[in-house]
Amino acid sequence: MTHIRSAATAVLAVLGALAAVLTTAPAAHADVQICEQYGTAVVQDQYVAQNNRWGTSETQCINVTGTGFELTRADGSVPTNGAPKSYPSLFNGCHYTNCSPGTRLPKQIGTIGSAPSSISYGFVDDAVYNASYDIWLDPSPRTDGVNQTEIMIWFNRVGPVQPIGSPVGTAQVGGRTWEVWTGSNGMNDVISFLAPSAVPSWSFDVMDFVGEAVDHGLADESWYLTSVQAGFEPWQGGAGLAVHSFSSTVQDGSPGDGDDGDDPTDPAAGCRVAYEPQTWSNGFTAEVTVTNTGGTAVDGWELGFTLPSGQRITNAWNADISPSDGAVTARNASHNARIAADGGTASFGFQGSLSGSAFTEPQAFTLNGTACDVS
Repeated sequence: MTHIRSAATAVLAVLGALAAVLTTAPAAHADVQICEQYGTAVVQDQYVAQNNRWGTSETQCINVTGTGFELTRADGSVPTNGAPKSYPSLFNGCHYTNCSPGTRLPKQIGTIGSAPSSISYGFVDDAVYNASYDIWLDPSPRTDGVNQTEIMIWFNRVGPVQPIGSPVGTAQVGGRTWEVWTGSNGMNDVISFLAPSAVPSWSFDVMDFVGEAVDHGLADESWYLTSVQAGFEPWQGGAGLAVHSFSSTVQDGSPGDGDDGDDPTDPAAGCRVAYEPQTWSNGFTAEVTVTNTGGTAVDGWELGFTLPSGQRITNAWNADISPSDGAVTARNASHNARIAADGGTASFGFQGSLSGSAFTEPQAFTLNGTACDVS
């Protein structure tokens, strides 16, 4: 909830956001409609969904589901050369004293081995917005107010809007190329990573981006990661935008080693994927086997890959897969969450439809953010 705003507007945003802690709703298991300016609800018993309408007096409503939310009403507009009108989002961590259930944040950067996260977005074309992560860093383990450094990851941009500051080059982060922007909004430093084209879903390690902030001198390993947030910043309209699913966990260890078995979705030190398809004229099935080639067991896994154009998943077994096409993420079932070290395996499969072109296989896979060999 930052961006190109005057100091006065920023102060109003801070005062308004403080009101969010007074409007926390009960945990959301059935769908919950929230139109209250700073209304919130708990999702998956571990994340907070927030309406967070801080930059406009017009009505905004979100429908909070069991796994995410949809923006159902987004009245009004604000100038595209200024701050957005809101940041409807989900978060792990603390936001203006409102902390998500059971969060391990704030946590000192130097004690984090990895911070796997995944997202599945639903986009619209008839609005001006970005789809973005907000990752907050501060020299102290603060749970309120504005942190000193904000990392933004722009998964999508529609309309004439841009990150704070100015472009300073490009960077390879998480196996993708990003345009990097740096600047200040008058309250905190901001480093932004802008995708060259829309990324509808992705599984990655938040610490890869934290490392970039450290490399740019905008943070230090003695600082704290205080929250991981994901949602949308709309300037005009926005009804229909959705976060279908979101996950965020934090692993102990030194940055990059991911040495902790207490949390779900432990990173894999090494992995290999076997993909065995059977095809016919307008459909296919695929059996997927994931092998843990590392020396530490994986407790809870997410396998990310991109289906080639024309392929759509119609049903799956031994894993939950979303979305149904494009960049997808397969998440373990309860009975196959653990993959033993040194050659342990987990398998799942799915059936799909095929149209428009000859069948081809996915070219790359990531297990909890780690790139896998393909056999």
